[in-house]
Amino acid sequence: MSLSDPLGDMLTRIRNGHQARKARISSPSSRLRADVLEVLKREGYIRAWRSEQVRPGVAVLDIELKYSEGEPAIKEIERVSKPGRRVYSKIKELPKFYNGLGISILSTPRGVMSDNEARAANVGGEVLCRVF
Repeated sequence: MSLSDPLGDMLTRIRNGHQARKARISSPSSRLRADVLEVLKREGYIRAWRSEQVRPGVAVLDIELKYSEGEPAIKEIERVSKPGRRVYSKIKELPKFYNGLGISILSTPRGVMSDNEARAANVGGEVLCRVF
């Protein structure tokens, strides 16, 4: 099956998994998806993730969702830059999401990082998604 927006598909799987109160979800693997999951783990939005080989050349990401007192750690997750409309931002023009309570995930020349890490490194890039 061909996907036009693989990252958007993974974010939708996370959103649907939280809605259904699932403990774990899976998603096809890619380097960009793994980098975004690493940022989500560092920022405390998911418990863990790992890549599993299904068969030679095909891997799946196993994502362990995080809940706090029965409520999902991720209240809102949305794709910003889409295949039809890429959104880029200079670091000085990047707004704080929910007054700094949420994060934006950026793809920068130094790799995928949260908006706080990008501000510290003083680099801008493509705004992939926002998480609260």
